[in-house]
Amino acid sequence: MTPQEEVENLIARVAMGDRTAFAQLYDRTSAKLFGVCLRVLEDRAEAEEVLQEVFVTVWNKADMYRVNGYSPMTWLITITRNRAVDRRRALRQPPAPIETADLMPDDKPGPEASAIAASDARLIRACLDELPRARAHLVRRAYLDGDSYADLAAATGVNLNTIRTWLRRSLIALRECLSR
Repeated sequence: MTPQEEVENLIARVAMGDRTAFAQLYDRTSAKLFGVCLRVLEDRAEAEEVLQEVFVTVWNKADMYRVNGYSPMTWLITITRNRAVDRRRALRQPPAPIETADLMPDDKPGPEASAIAASDARLIRACLDELPRARAHLVRRAYLDGDSYADLAAATGVNLNTIRTWLRRSLIALRECLSR
């Protein structure tokens, strides 16, 4: 069973109320999802709270996941990123600087997960490098830093609808690149 199939199976079992599968899903994915929370929020305590909210959401909405050929991690990361961005926007204060040592979660991923994550990161960076530099910067700000479209429009002096179009086209280009 591939890692993707394993996570899909765990999500399906969670949808049926299987607590053991939920614990296994948490063990398998929490380190990566915590990293997403921490990247967006830059605050360990807030990231931990958002991660808890994410897993409550997964428990309650696992039946909404549909196997469609896409990675189940994409579904989990999307939920996580959206929650973290919502929290960051709700806080609307600049995050306090954190020590580099605090960036690492307590439960480190194993060598296989690290290798897969590194490979995924290289692929994403390579695809972002194919975009024009300004567009790649907008994608990073919108989807990693949590800036809203309005924030980006104000920061660049570009019309809001143009920002939306650029981001949509950039995401389409990234999807095409990642599928190659």
